[in-house]
Amino acid sequence: MKNTTLVNHPPAVEVPKDNRPLVAPIYQSVKFSFDDTDETLRYQRAERAGFFYSRTSNPTLAQLQGLLSKLQGRDDCLLTGSGVSTIAASLLALCKAGDHVLLFVESYGPTRYIVQRLLGKFGVAHTMLSIEDLPGIEQLLEEKPTRLAIFESPTNPVTKIADIEHLTSKARAAGCLTVLDNTFAGFHNHGQYDIDVYLHSLTKYASGHGDVMGGAIIGRHELIGAMRKDIGPMGPALDPHAAFLIQRGMRTYFLRYERQCANALIVSEFLQAHPRVKRVHYPGLSTHPQHALARRQMKDFGTVVSIELDGGFREGARFAESLELFSIAASVGSTESLVMPPQLLYSGEYTAEQRAQSLVGKGTVRLSIGLEDESDLNNDLAQALTKAFN
Repeated sequence: MKNTTLVNHPPAVEVPKDNRPLVAPIYQSVKFSFDDTDETLRYQRAERAGFFYSRTSNPTLAQLQGLLSKLQGRDDCLLTGSGVSTIAASLLALCKAGDHVLLFVESYGPTRYIVQRLLGKFGVAHTMLSIEDLPGIEQLLEEKPTRLAIFESPTNPVTKIADIEHLTSKARAAGCLTVLDNTFAGFHNHGQYDIDVYLHSLTKYASGHGDVMGGAIIGRHELIGAMRKDIGPMGPALDPHAAFLIQRGMRTYFLRYERQCANALIVSEFLQAHPRVKRVHYPGLSTHPQHALARRQMKDFGTVVSIELDGGFREGARFAESLELFSIAASVGSTESLVMPPQLLYSGEYTAEQRAQSLVGKGTVRLSIGLEDESDLNNDLAQALTKAFN
């Protein structure tokens, strides 16, 4: 064999079956090969296990899929390259022209955009209500055939809590699918409810370190299998190396999430007592209007704390810019604390009524609480609040 051939066909290394690696290897290969055509065709007919092309399946992704689906209490998972791609891919796979979607004012901005603009181009109608409007939700589902309802709990950024049992029971009775963006709550929450599809941005708590993007679509095998047929040709597959990094991040998922939740409660209690803070949005506080509902539905209260400052854009920006331990950055769930000033949260697309429902005002600031010492975080918040109003 000439060297020019050898570099493209290097010697194979076989690991003995009784000599397993403690950490699964990264299968950084786009293509997998069978010994002959018949076995390849058997694989394509789903008559045998194996892998062929990483856009559709890959061993590294398969391990992560198995972990995440079990954590969420379901039996199948589809991975994509980002959290937003899970939203777009799921909605495109589940909806067709003439369908109707129930959307909520408190939904993530890209979710609203995809439903209102992208699906709208293809003849999918929608109605947007507040997640708190239980009578309106019930009336809509009774009167209008609805393909699916897509919602969040807690919501971004002001941590409203959806009444999941009420929503899912009404949706099921109406033949409406439920799609829950469960990113803020995490894989260990809400699995007990009759949700058809769970969406997660793996960029947040799964990765945990702000250095890799990914998304997960989780549900029962029959539904996810049908969705996979439509989503696969769109090509949003997660890269194997990204899947490996997310799998590594998941090893510390519970340690990080528990500590961040504990920090978030301490921070929210400190901010609630501060004279320059008009309101604190955190479900762990007894003053949160849905605290009892959150206690009933969740094992913990999340890591996001939003506040309404006694001021507006100017004070919100000065507060964010004065923080030393909180970086002005998108996303949540990283080990370091992050802040989003009101200018980056305030949406100009709402009507006056929708803006009131959203609770996002000109003084709203979102904090994603990290793993720093809680006293350092509170000291930093205190000095920044002082500078914001001087």
